[in-house]
Amino acid sequence: MKVLTVVTHPRTDSLTMAVADRFVQGLKEAGHETEVLDLYRSGFDPVLNEPDEPDWTDSGKQYSAEVHTEMERMNRHEGLAYIFPLWWYGMPAMLKGYIDRVWNHGFAYGPRKLHHRKVLWLSLAAATSEQLAKRKYDEMVHHQLNVGLAEYAGISTSKTEFLYDTLNADPGHIQDLLEQAYKHGLHYSRE
Repeated sequence: MKVLTVVTHPRTDSLTMAVADRFVQGLKEAGHETEVLDLYRSGFDPVLNEPDEPDWTDSGKQYSAEVHTEMERMNRHEGLAYIFPLWWYGMPAMLKGYIDRVWNHGFAYGPRKLHHRKVLWLSLAAATSEQLAKRKYDEMVHHQLNVGLAEYAGISTSKTEFLYDTLNADPGHIQDLLEQAYKHGLHYSRE
């Protein structure tokens, strides 16, 4: 399967970037093709300006050249993976801006939906699983990503996975998180 892997973190030496590397390694070892889009290093502008504002009356609206390029990139893939830190119980503004601009009316929702067979949302959480579940933040994030985004955009197979306790500097814990990322890539088509 061809998988577009979108990674979002401002630092190249972050755990998020290391997780993305291991995830991609797993994908490739499973025989998948992947293209990595690093939103920060690509220069993507997350700000939704007037040319890319959805027009509910025009499902054939022509969006900006930057958005058109990203839509074409998405169209070349059958699967999607988004790797990002969980900030304020949601995705970073950079990724939210990408979704706002690229998953646009007439492309991802409205009269046309996305054609992708699967999406994986791989989120790095500083909290433990117990802390994230305490106020049902985990359920909220699952619902937003799997239903509010993926299902709404026509992707029937959507899965949210958390890598927990990411501020724990124990080398064994970090290795475990990287191994989990690798396995998510290795088993992408089976999850």
